[in-house]
Amino acid sequence: MRFVVALTGASGQVYGFRIVKELSKIGEVYTVVSRTAKRIAKLEGLDVEMLRDVSTRFYEENEITAPISSGSFKHDGMVIAPCSVKTASSIAYGITDNLITRSADVTLKEKRKLILLIRETPLHLGHLKTLTRLAEMGAVIMPPVPAFYIKPKTIDDLIDHTVCRVLDLLGLEVECKRWEGLNEV
Repeated sequence: MRFVVALTGASGQVYGFRIVKELSKIGEVYTVVSRTAKRIAKLEGLDVEMLRDVSTRFYEENEITAPISSGSFKHDGMVIAPCSVKTASSIAYGITDNLITRSADVTLKEKRKLILLIRETPLHLGHLKTLTRLAEMGAVIMPPVPAFYIKPKTIDDLIDHTVCRVLDLLGLEVECKRWEGLNEV
């Protein structure tokens, strides 16, 4: 299996790091990191070199001629985690001026799965219209919203649950805590 994962300039870099790590256990991972994502990852205590180490290929956002920029590059889904509103807006309106937005654009045009972990709150009407446009184009909009029914003990529990849901959306069989309904006492 082949996956494309991009990290853009928003807080929550840990989501992208964990997704790359988990997908690398399953198949090939082609990772793209924006300049701003690198800066924020460092601020959040994460080392981008780890992504280089576990990725099949690692790209800078300006490597616009990379194989993943073409619809002929077959893959099983793309995840942008975290996804900034700037990146989401660029994708929604066909602005493909870097490898991340170009890869997302061809993912949509080829009718492949595109999952966006949007990291912005609150959302104004312009954001909502952009996200609606993306959903109408076939993207999956997935803000990393915590699930408290899993009874998390740590922040890692919350992150892991979101990562599990992303892997579910990619069609992968993964083990994680799931909603089991209300058990009245």
